[in-house]
Amino acid sequence: MLFITIATSGMDPRQSAVVGNLLNPSYTFSLATTYSVPMSLWQRLINTFTHIAVPFLWRHWSIVPEIQKQITARFPDLPPLLEIERNSSLSLINSHFSISQTIPMLPSQVEVGAIHCNPAQPLPQDLETWISGAGPEGVIYFSLGSKVQGSSMPTKYRDAFIESFRRLPHRVIWKYDVELNGVSDNVLIKKWLPQQDLLGNNKVKVFITHGGLLSLQEAIYHATPLLSIPIVVDQPRNALFVKNKGLGETLLWEELTADALVSTLTKITKNPQ
Repeated sequence: MLFITIATSGMDPRQSAVVGNLLNPSYTFSLATTYSVPMSLWQRLINTFTHIAVPFLWRHWSIVPEIQKQITARFPDLPPLLEIERNSSLSLINSHFSISQTIPMLPSQVEVGAIHCNPAQPLPQDLETWISGAGPEGVIYFSLGSKVQGSSMPTKYRDAFIESFRRLPHRVIWKYDVELNGVSDNVLIKKWLPQQDLLGNNKVKVFITHGGLLSLQEAIYHATPLLSIPIVVDQPRNALFVKNKGLGETLLWEELTADALVSTLTKITKNPQ
């Protein structure tokens, strides 16, 4: 008996024809679309195309073939990945109906989204001291996830963040992969941070995020308000969910300025909801 575990941080595997679950594109969103319900005819046509194209490209052109090369080199006797998929007995899927679209699923498909979330643990002493000194204004936590490098951010956006943080009364903890000059004294730069332990701290008032799936799940689990600034793939759809469900606010990169950041962050921190 073969098993396959699907646990991805960037996509919802239910949106493609994975392990035999063929979904109706007239009402089931694909990975690459961000529409409201009900979709128009044109939107459904685009959605149908992406339902077909994205899984094909993923499994036969871009992702799976590259992974297959690595696996074959290390485990030459292992069956091909697509054969394992066809013969799988159980799929553990990193999504949950409470924070995504509710759709029909096969008995062999089990949603385990947020299974990785845990109660916050005590912070390292340096972080605890920094947060404790923030006073009643609290702390803003800023991270673009584990894949996006802060140093790749265009200068105009980085400067907008630096300027906005200088004008805020809060302390800021910023996950950034290199040393950053010009930041104000209320900003702490770290290359890596215990994200869930920070989100579970009641001093953290806002989480500025790219809107990745795991970050969204962790923020909801720890009830931390969000400022979502999506970049690619499923993140725009996640940002729409954040806005529509009252979990926080959303900004697009093309509208990102110091004034917009200050205004939006102030709105979030002053909103008792």
